[in-house]
Formats: sequence, C-alpha cells, structure tokens
Amino acid sequence: MVDIKINDEIRLTDDKFLMIAGPCSVESEEQIIGVARQLRKIGVNVLRGGAFKPRTCPDSFQGLGEDGLKLLAKARDATGMAIITEVMDMDELPLVAEYADILQIGSRNSQNFSLLKKISRYDKPVLLKRGFGNTVDELISSSKYLSMNGNKKIMFSERGIRTFEQSTRFTLDISAIPVLHEKTEYPVIIDPSHPAGVNRYVEPLALGGTAAGADGLMIEVHPDPSKALSDSAQQLTVPQFQNLYTKVKNINAVLGKTVI
Repeated sequence: MVDIKINDEIRLTDDKFLMIAGPCSVESEEQIIGVARQLRKIGVNVLRGGAFKPRTCPDSFQGLGEDGLKLLAKARDATGMAIITEVMDMDELPLVAEYADILQIGSRNSQNFSLLKKISRYDKPVLLKRGFGNTVDELISSSKYLSMNGNKKIMFSERGIRTFEQSTRFTLDISAIPVLHEKTEYPVIIDPSHPAGVNRYVEPLALGGTAAGADGLMIEVHPDPSKALSDSAQQLTVPQFQNLYTKVKNINAVLGKTVI
C-alpha cells in the first residue's frame, strides 16, 4: 500500500487504520467546533464535514459554502485535526483546496472526468468515493485520472452501491476491499453511514468492513442527530461513536494495526 502523508502529524501506512468522523454538514461554529473537540478527545485525527452539499432535492440544505470552509478551518485551529470536505465542481476546487487537507470526491462525481483531471494537478491527498452505480474496475479507472500528473496520495471509499435490495439505503460491498487491495496499491476507507441510512446499522457495517481488512472508516457523527440539517437518521451521537471506536481499536489490535 502507498504511504499517504496527510499532514506533518498523520501518515497512513500498512500498519495504521485511519478514523475519519464528523457531521454530514457544517451547520454552525458551535456545532462543528464542539463535535470536533469531542472527537479529538476520543482519538480521532481527521474531521469530516460538508461545506458544499450535493442534495437530491434542491429544497434541501445545500451547505454553508465558503463560510462552512472557514468554520472547518477554525475547528482545525482549535483541535489540530486535519479536515476533509467534498469538492463538487471545478469552480469550487481552488477554494476548497485552499482549506482542505484531504479533497473528497463524492459518489456523484466519481466519473466526472473533467473534474478528476483538474484535481490531479493538486498535490493533496484525495478520497475517491465509488459511484453507487459503478463497478470496481470503473472506480479504478477513475483513480487513474487522479494519478495522471503523478499524485499517488489516493484513497478509495466504498460507500455502498445501488441494488434491488431496499431494506438499507445502499448495499455495502465489503467484497470490494480485498479486490481493490489485489488490483491497486491504494488504501480502502469504508463509509458505513450512507449504505446504512439509519444509525442502528452503522456499527455492524463498520465492524464488518474493519474485519474484512479496510484501511479506515469515515463515520457521520453529530452532537444532536435529531436536529441535523442533513442525513439526520444515519448520524451517530458522540457516545455511540465512542463505543464503536473502542470496538474498532480492538479488532485492529488483532489485525496488527494501530488506529490513528
């Protein structure tokens, strides 16, 4: 697996397991800094949070935009955590890259090849989510656009694919983990929040992905999910996340990995 330097303090290697957590959307200074401090106390080093939100319905909360990026930067200053946030289009790319330590490419943009080419020119870690209708080979092909200018700091994210099953929001393809490890040199980060759709399924999916050999998890955590402006049903409370974090550490101890 490639050695990915996220910042001066955080490096993802074969014997490390990267934990990313935070709310679906940045909603306020109190919300993002408050949850960041709680997550950092637990041991999380990378904070997630959406400033620009791709929503299926145009009437849904679309994010705070640049103000959200500024709040993420404040949370980083307050805690020392690295931040990851999504790039939605080419116009926003320079602005997001100015703030983010890791650039996230969402499932809807997994095959936006023009955007991937632009991102390939930035020397930053990139988290590439699998599109919910994409095969593993299509995901790998997308990663080649990101590496075309020499950037090898690429992480895959398996976040569930669309199948005929409707009991969950998406179907988490855990089998993608060993396949991607066999075919590429990039780490695989499991996002169990989106396929779960409801928070009671997040923990078992997260533990299953961890045991199957994932290199990290990205979990949605909100200080009060019932009041979240987006994806409220699938976000964990901080105590729920802390319980999950302990179990993930125990599994990784058996696998010979350290959670970072």
